Amino acid sequence: MNYDKLIDRETWAFIHRTQDVYPDNADLRSPAEERAAYDAMCAVFRQPRPAGVQVQDMQASGVPVRVYSAGSPTRTVMYFHGGGFVVGGLDSHDDICADMCLQTGYRVVSVDYRLAPEHPHPAAFQDSWTATCWAEKEYREPLVLVGDSAGGNLAAAVAHHARGRLDRILGQTLIYPGLGGDVNAGSYVEHAEAPLLQRAQVLQSAELRVANGVVPKGDPTFAPLQDVDFSNLPPTVVVSAQCDPLCDDGREYCERITAAGGQARWICETGLVHGYLRARTSVSRARDSYERIEVAIEALGQGVWPYD
Repeated sequence: MNYDKLIDRETWAFIHRTQDVYPDNADLRSPAEERAAYDAMCAVFRQPRPAGVQVQDMQASGVPVRVYSAGSPTRTVMYFHGGGFVVGGLDSHDDICADMCLQTGYRVVSVDYRLAPEHPHPAAFQDSWTATCWAEKEYREPLVLVGDSAGGNLAAAVAHHARGRLDRILGQTLIYPGLGGDVNAGSYVEHAEAPLLQRAQVLQSAELRVANGVVPKGDPTFAPLQDVDFSNLPPTVVVSAQCDPLCDDGREYCERITAAGGQARWICETGLVHGYLRARTSVSRARDSYERIEVAIEALGQGVWPYD
């Protein structure tokens, strides 16, 4: 794959800056060291919280959450952060959640789910589900599920599990999610050596996520694409990066929802790479994509489907 042609100068600058502060040698670091390196990298790109956003750290039935609000929100976004189920937390995506709150006007609840390998599957899903149930009762208003990367997986897993259990989920927006697609086909092969995320890292993450390295089969709380039923899911928007082994997961997921009679829209962002949310203030393509993401979240929260 000739990434020199696919990826523009601005995006390459973001890639090189990321690699400078977060070198690709995770296999040589302990989980604690990996988390420290990831947090340090996120801090380099972190933007100040915008004025007018109030922030409160809380407990959602025992799960730590950070709640962002501006004014009097009538919708709540459940946000699940990325990080391969091993790294990340409330601070790593703090500025993203604050921006999302201000731009949409919605309350944002960022979920600090337990991380692998110390807490193997289904710990992250259980925490995500617990926090979502808490938010529905706490705020008694409609919800929109949002997540990036591993968090996109968790948002989708919650959406699948919520059918018949929760009735106020208006939609889900998944940002370059890993949903458990065929790792031996499509973008997993075509973009196996993509900048910032490689196929080998995806496989390693899956192994770290489970006890004894045994990856479950037929478990949509682990991999939503393993579900056999894609009906009655909320309206769904999936935004993938073209230069990402996970790209085709978004396409396949949306195809299965539409085949089951649901509403789904897949957006493939040309020339972008995994993790580009951190580049939304420095890369034009990432900035434009972030605007599309915010439009999707706001529209879903209003019950509007802007893609017909």
